Amino acid sequence: MLKRSCYFYIAFLLLTLGSITITKACEVALALTVDISGSVDQDEYALQMNGVAGALRDPTVSEALVNRKAKLMLVQWTGTSRQIISVPWRQIEDYDDVEAMAEAVEKAPREWRNFSTAIGDALVFTSGQFAQVPECKRKVIDVSGDGYSNEGVAPLGLRKHLVDDGFTINGLAIEGSAEDLTSYYRDHVIAGNGSFVMTANTFDEYPKRIKQKLFREVTNQIATLKIPVNRF
Repeated sequence: MLKRSCYFYIAFLLLTLGSITITKACEVALALTVDISGSVDQDEYALQMNGVAGALRDPTVSEALVNRKAKLMLVQWTGTSRQIISVPWRQIEDYDDVEAMAEAVEKAPREWRNFSTAIGDALVFTSGQFAQVPECKRKVIDVSGDGYSNEGVAPLGLRKHLVDDGFTINGLAIEGSAEDLTSYYRDHVIAGNGSFVMTANTFDEYPKRIKQKLFREVTNQIATLKIPVNRF
C-alpha cells in the first residue's frame, strides 16, 4: 500500500512540474531617446523614427529582443523640461510584441520643434522611468542626437551618479550640425560598463547605425568589439 502511494505521489509531482511554465526574466530594459531639438527638421525626425522602427524589425535585432525578454521605451527630448514618453515600457515576449513596438514608434507624433538641446535633463528624466522595470537585469539608456548639450544640467556631471545607480549610457552621434560630436559624446555623455558611442555621418546614415547599435546593446557586446558594417 505504501509503495502504491509513493507511485501516486511521484506521478502527481511529475504532472505538476510538467504544467509549470518557466518564465525567463527580463535581461535588459532599454530606453530609446530621440533628439527633437530645433536643429532637427521634420524629414530628419522621420528618418530617426522610421530608422528605429526598421531596426526593431530587423531579424537579428528582433530575435535578440525576444530571447532576452527585453523591455523597451521611447522618449522624445529637447530643451529643459521638455521630455516626454512617446511609447511607454513594453515587454517583448514574441515577434508580435516587436511589431507592435515598431508600429507605435512609427506613429508617435513629434511633440516639439523649436527648442534647445538638454542632454542632461533627458538623462535625468529617462533614468527616473526605470523604477517601473526593477526586475530587468541591465538598465541601458540609448541617446541619439545631433548637437552638444547647451541647456540645463550638464551630462558630464551626471555620469558617476548614473553609473553608481547601475546604468549604462550609450550614444549615437549624428554628425553635421556640430563639430566632432562623436568625441563630445565619448567625453561627456556615455558611461557605464561596456558603454560606447557610434557615429552616423548624416541623418541618412542613422537607420543603418541605429540597427547596429540596438543589436550591440541588447546582446551586451563589449565596447571594444568591432561590428562589420556589412552584417546588417
